[in-house]
Amino acid sequence: MAATKTAAVARTPAVKRRILNRDKLEADIANVAVRVFAECGYEGTSIATIAEQAGLSKQNLMYYFPTKQALYERVLDGVLDDWLARMATLADPGQEPRDMLRAYIQAKLRFSREQPWASRVYAMEVISGAQLYGQQIQSRVVPLLRKDIEVFEGWIGEGRIGPINATHLLFAIWAMTQSYADFSAQMALVLNRKQLSRKDFDDAEEMITHMVLAAVSTSGHAIAKAGAA
Repeated sequence: MAATKTAAVARTPAVKRRILNRDKLEADIANVAVRVFAECGYEGTSIATIAEQAGLSKQNLMYYFPTKQALYERVLDGVLDDWLARMATLADPGQEPRDMLRAYIQAKLRFSREQPWASRVYAMEVISGAQLYGQQIQSRVVPLLRKDIEVFEGWIGEGRIGPINATHLLFAIWAMTQSYADFSAQMALVLNRKQLSRKDFDDAEEMITHMVLAAVSTSGHAIAKAGAA
């Protein structure tokens, strides 16, 4: 019995190393796949191409991801995990609305700057009708969106921000911040440079934050109401 326990203990570190090694290899494969899916789209991407760029045989890659859809979903799982972690910053109603909105915009723009391939893969999936990942988006994004909307409604009820359609405000923030990843090539062409700079993202943050804070300002709504009257 003692010998059996000793053998089991001895195997534990080896098992942990195998799990860690597998996790790392799967993450490395996903990091290659996200760029290929972003460049070629789901239909235009092959497992063979990803395997070649990952430095693996097709058979070896398929040991970890048996199908292209399984790998695609793993990539999108990672994108959504990161995106929702940033989105969750709005779920604390105790903070000041201005500070929270500023931090949220900053986080979303940082995602666009640091993870442009991930943002594009997600955008392409949604533009195509979310045929392969729609259920996950609905089950994971919608509940958090509702929580964020409740926070906005609480702020409105307390008079901390002006009355505004929180759903469409969030849609607008997503569109503005994600465009700096999804349409960065167009922006760079307009600006006559190869790619967007860190200053471009800093300028975008200042401008988007200014627009959003103006939209939720209680004084701004009072002025607009007076003008309409």
